[in-house]
Amino acid sequence: MPPLETADDQLRRELLASAEQHGAAVVHVPEEEGAANFALSVGCWRRFGAPEAVVIGLPEEAATHVIGAYVDRISRGERFPLGKVYKDFLPGCLVTFEKVNLGYYPEFLGFVFLFHPQGNFPAMQIIVTTPEGHWPWQEDAPAGFFEWQPVLTESGYPESWTSGPEGP
Repeated sequence: MPPLETADDQLRRELLASAEQHGAAVVHVPEEEGAANFALSVGCWRRFGAPEAVVIGLPEEAATHVIGAYVDRISRGERFPLGKVYKDFLPGCLVTFEKVNLGYYPEFLGFVFLFHPQGNFPAMQIIVTTPEGHWPWQEDAPAGFFEWQPVLTESGYPESWTSGPEGP
């Protein structure tokens, strides 16, 4: 008699099928108890040797577009250096990438553990400005924006770029 399939086995199989079809699966996690919704990739590391990606606080459709654009671009060999500002990644907004601190993996990247149970995968956060160009940590950002799009580094602020015209 074959072993019974667990819920994790079934979810892993579904994510694997989506990743095979689309390059990576996109998982959406809804807002919960005042914490912002987020979306993440599952399969980028396994398939392309590129970090998994997470984006926080965007509407589901926008988050799907951002993760999808990331997967499409890495599937063609593009890589995204940490701290570089991209003007062409998301229409109307600036985007940067920051390394996710390992302490945030269980909360924001738990689905990836179905493929890498030891947590031995890199992950980047895709950080997006407001349409007016405000980063979440800037003093002139809209009220609550920093809480709605937290930065998943050890310090909670960007750590990969230096101040200047493109930086914080």
